[in-house]
Amino acid sequence: MAINLEKGQRINLEKSNGSKLQNICVGINWGAIEKKGFFGTSKEPVDLDGSCCIYDASKNILDTVSFKKLTSSDQAIKHSGDDLTGDLNGDDGLDNEVITMDLSRLNSNANYVAFFINSFRGQDFKDIPFASIRIYEGTPTRVSEVFAKYDVANDKAFAGSVSMILGVFYKRNDEWKFNAIGVPTADRTLEQTAVTIQQNHL
Repeated sequence: MAINLEKGQRINLEKSNGSKLQNICVGINWGAIEKKGFFGTSKEPVDLDGSCCIYDASKNILDTVSFKKLTSSDQAIKHSGDDLTGDLNGDDGLDNEVITMDLSRLNSNANYVAFFINSFRGQDFKDIPFASIRIYEGTPTRVSEVFAKYDVANDKAFAGSVSMILGVFYKRNDEWKFNAIGVPTADRTLEQTAVTIQQNHL
């Protein structure tokens, strides 16, 4: 059963059968904003950007994966591509953007991998329908087992914000774990968010 992530929660990457989660997908799902006007309703596209940043043990940035760079230099992390609209016709049950990560292929100097979201056009999280994040085992088109999920749309803590930090995978004694950060930031760009994580959340 998937864990509903809570701010500050630290969890081991262990599947229901007791084995360790090795191939991880971080999926982001959201919808377009419905606008009511004089001539009826219309859909306003939403461009959320899922990204991750890799840091070494000294908290130096090693690499960033985002819509600007879809694959990490070590080939361990891959981004499915930039979704510029969100679901225009309601929730189709599929993630709009997926970042996959193979922990076994990560750069040996990698000690932290942080995942975060930015609203590219500055649209407020509180206005974006069914925005959510989930961590699961599988592929961008096949979900084998949902490991944990985070509900952005229904968390009032994100109202008024356009960027948020999901959490950080971190290595302790050669074992990977996950820290659910779950906080909004005042940042406007993914570069700013990467620095905020570097300074405050590793």
